[in-house]
Amino acid sequence: MGSGKSTVGALLAELLGAPYRDTDADIVAAQGREISDIFIEDGEEHFRALERDAVRTAVAEHEGVLALGGGAILDAGTRELLSGLPVAYLSMDVEEAVRRVGLNTARPLLAVNPRRQWRELMEARRHLYTEVARVVVPTDDRTPEEVASAVLDALELKKDV
Repeated sequence: MGSGKSTVGALLAELLGAPYRDTDADIVAAQGREISDIFIEDGEEHFRALERDAVRTAVAEHEGVLALGGGAILDAGTRELLSGLPVAYLSMDVEEAVRRVGLNTARPLLAVNPRRQWRELMEARRHLYTEVARVVVPTDDRTPEEVASAVLDALELKKDV
């Protein structure tokens, strides 16, 4: 959450001359409502099912840069699907998250005591991110352009431009 995956993903796609896709945006478009509304109205379990389907579809039909929602990694099938792909985990600490998103936005999993909840989410998820990631790229105190460049270098990808 707030790592810059959407911004960095779009920059990577531009640098690689490849299309960009975000599974969170796919879900919003298909459902006609925001993710926070899906969580509130239908619950997290329903959202995670939508997310699993969106990731599966995107991996199968998209050739380019793909950004996944922060919780997509919770599903074992998604982790297996990502195995062997050039996955980058954009890491950051809680202070950076506070600076970027304030942890008071419409993020359903951070509704109460956002700092503590963010830390708990990261403690529960970090090992899953690193399990599937080919590279870990810290984003703290870096611009999106610097992060995109670091991802390209770490994954040994070639710029199109």
